Amino acid sequence: MERNDIYRKIESHVTSLFEKENVQGLYYHNLYHTKQVVARTKEIAAHYNVTEKEMLILYTAAWFHDTGYLFAEADEHEEKSAAIMRSYLSGIIEDEEIIDIAAECIMATRATQQPQNLLEEIICDADTYHLGTKDFKETNKLIRKERSAKGERVFTKTEWLIASIRFMDQHQFYTSYCRDLLDNRKKENIRKLRIRLQDAEEKKEKDEVTSLEIKPTNSLMTKGIQTMLRLTSDNHLELSGMADGKANILISVNAIIISVILSVLVRRLEVDVYLTIPTIIFLLVSVTTIVIAILATRPKISQGVFSEQDIINKKTNLLFFGNFHRAPLEQYENAMRKMMGDSEYLYGSLIKDIYALGVVLGRKYKLIRLAYNIFMIGIVVSVLAFGIAVYINNIHSGAVTPSGNSASMPL
Repeated sequence: MERNDIYRKIESHVTSLFEKENVQGLYYHNLYHTKQVVARTKEIAAHYNVTEKEMLILYTAAWFHDTGYLFAEADEHEEKSAAIMRSYLSGIIEDEEIIDIAAECIMATRATQQPQNLLEEIICDADTYHLGTKDFKETNKLIRKERSAKGERVFTKTEWLIASIRFMDQHQFYTSYCRDLLDNRKKENIRKLRIRLQDAEEKKEKDEVTSLEIKPTNSLMTKGIQTMLRLTSDNHLELSGMADGKANILISVNAIIISVILSVLVRRLEVDVYLTIPTIIFLLVSVTTIVIAILATRPKISQGVFSEQDIINKKTNLLFFGNFHRAPLEQYENAMRKMMGDSEYLYGSLIKDIYALGVVLGRKYKLIRLAYNIFMIGIVVSVLAFGIAVYINNIHSGAVTPSGNSASMPL
């Protein structure tokens, strides 16, 4: 089989493996990383003018080196990768030496790298090429995310920085090509890691000092927070009262309009039939406005009970009557005492109460705005309808001619 055909088959097979298995949590050791290693392998190998046979070995090892992550634990993935490679290539490549050397190259990429020859050095450097590039910060984040997702260990920021610095200090590029090209950038990446670690430790110390210094002024901060929450709550209640007042105005005005229409206009509809449509429009506008205004002010009451588990989980807002109006006094009193003894629960309830008031206010003002718009537009339409009806009736009755002149009356 032609070498180019073998290359294409290997690429196609490994690509389909990653796409088919689609293992979750491989944020770094995925198909993209594999393609990057293949490209880096070609780059380094080109510098050393390796033979075609050696290039096939490197190409094979680069493509298969992380396929073990699809089927095995991270600590055992090199052995699994080599086994996957052997299983596939045994029916394609007749030269067993190529398969054996490719397997040795894959095993050389273990965390404790100890390459024995140039080919193994090339694969090792291609696998860790990113350590000496500007992409290191991003790839390092992906490795941390992957290790956490796989359940190996959840690292704190400081722990991961320490582990990364330790790994970078122990690591080395084996080929002269990578040492010349990547060592300076790698040193810069280590320097930045140390700065970030120092900043993290200083921030931790500063936070510890601040937590000690803040205690004497804690009472002042508490008073400030209480004042802010009280003023915010009072403002919301005042706005709610204003909304109710606006709704009451609409209800009162439209109730008067409806009573006038029903007591005066309806009686004349038998005589002045032409006023029927304008009257209906006027009535519909007034009734619709009243209904929307009532919806804006209509109270909504919840079930009014809570459980002990709700108090333990801090889920119930005891400051809103709708959550406790049906609960026994003793249960409510005990729950309130627990809440008052827990500042986090207390302030959380105040925040929830303000938020709930804001949600109610948003609904009220939305409905009131709608009611005012309907009333405003409806009044204009109704008046126009009355005017048009009167005008048309006068034309038909002969009171006004089409040209706008008064009709002549017989003497």
